[in-house]
Amino acid sequence: MDIESTDQGETRFCAGAWGRVKALPGKLKAKVISIAKSIKKLGQDDPRRLTHSLKVGLALTLVSLLYYARPLYDGFGVSGMWAVLTVVVVSEFTVGGTLSKSLNRGFATFLAGALGIGADYFASLFGKKGEPIVLGILVFLLAAAATFSRFLPRIKARYDYGVVIFILTFSLVAVSGYRVDELVVLAHQRLSTIIMGGATCMLISIFVCPVWAGEDLHKAVASNLEKLATYLEGFESVYFQISCEEDDGRAVVSKGGKSFVEGYKSILNSKSSEESLANFARWEPGHGRFRLRHPWKQYLKIGALARQCAYLIEAVNGCIHSDIQASQEFKSKIEGSCTRMSAECGKALKALATAVKTMTDPYSANSHVENSKAAMKDLEFALKATSIDNADFLEIVPAATVASILVEIIKCVEKISEAVHELSHQAHFNKTVESTASPEKPQQQLLHRGIIQPVSDADGNDNVVIVIHEMSTDSPENEKPVLHHHPQEPKPAQRMPV
Repeated sequence: MDIESTDQGETRFCAGAWGRVKALPGKLKAKVISIAKSIKKLGQDDPRRLTHSLKVGLALTLVSLLYYARPLYDGFGVSGMWAVLTVVVVSEFTVGGTLSKSLNRGFATFLAGALGIGADYFASLFGKKGEPIVLGILVFLLAAAATFSRFLPRIKARYDYGVVIFILTFSLVAVSGYRVDELVVLAHQRLSTIIMGGATCMLISIFVCPVWAGEDLHKAVASNLEKLATYLEGFESVYFQISCEEDDGRAVVSKGGKSFVEGYKSILNSKSSEESLANFARWEPGHGRFRLRHPWKQYLKIGALARQCAYLIEAVNGCIHSDIQASQEFKSKIEGSCTRMSAECGKALKALATAVKTMTDPYSANSHVENSKAAMKDLEFALKATSIDNADFLEIVPAATVASILVEIIKCVEKISEAVHELSHQAHFNKTVESTASPEKPQQQLLHRGIIQPVSDADGNDNVVIVIHEMSTDSPENEKPVLHHHPQEPKPAQRMPV
């Protein structure tokens, strides 16, 4: 029995092993296809990535001539490898990133090399015994001071790579000077090859299919404003007119098979990328529509306000998907005002995004901002007119919370509008003919609402008093018919005996 069990176990093991071996080619093929599809998708998402790879290969090929060509090799020697290393470490995707690293490396190498030679000469004055001690002290002091400077915000943001190269170069020159006799020749060769490598990268980055960090930042800010506008314009279908499926007890709103309200979430984590692009954009020369000293910091201000608005939208989205929902009766009373508030904010943000994208004066957003503020006043009036004495507290709070967040979104959109107008002034956006004249405010038709109250005068005669209030057609009651019992329209809150 034991022999038979052992034979059966060996048979099953061999069968399983053979099955895995037979399945190996299929798994390998599937893995290769998966990797190929990922690479293809990566290139299709942004074809500039493939171009950047080819540019780096071209730069490496050109600087390799310092090693391949005999005349160049005789002039630079083994130091030609520093040009190759320079190309590898300074090549960045954007022009600003390449210029930043190249200039940081060039100036840091020059300064550190000069100080290293000076430190070596100064240490030699103390004789053979005192020279290594003095060199050690100088290396310690400069390395410690340079490392501490990396914690300064301005140095960290723009010159961190240069400080690292300074520490490295100074230490190499100062320490190697103790053993190398021709230190100046060695420093000159290394500096020359580093400059050649950096110059090659900068020229190729600028003149061969350039990728401008400033242009990417410009497009990213405009795109973020459009994403916010898309959500706010679709707010009505999300919150008030939900015609969607239920998924795990929560509403799922789809548009084209994909949730169209999720776009704003990419804005929540956009701070680091925007700051990096703005930092690189400062290093770039003037190009296209962007002059040399373009106000890139203003883009960061607009981006910060856009993130603030996105966080408010995230709070609204949380209320929409909350398990506790407001009653339809209360929501219907504030539906008109909230819908107008969100729609006008969305139109304002879309107009601002278009203005930023086309670099034109954002005058068209002003009317939408004013309309959203008027709708906010209508919401206040609707809430005052709503009786909540006998209403359930839990049926009111969710909708009231959404309404209060919409009010904050209006204030945030107003700040974004002011920031875009400031950017328009600083960057000298093109002014259209319509923008020279002050935009007219939209005419609001005034309706009147009356309250009839029976009263008695001193003589005992019965009279009827009508209290009439002016109200905008934008208010929730604008759909109610208005009956006029008099030939002339009275003033607001005027009492007329009938």
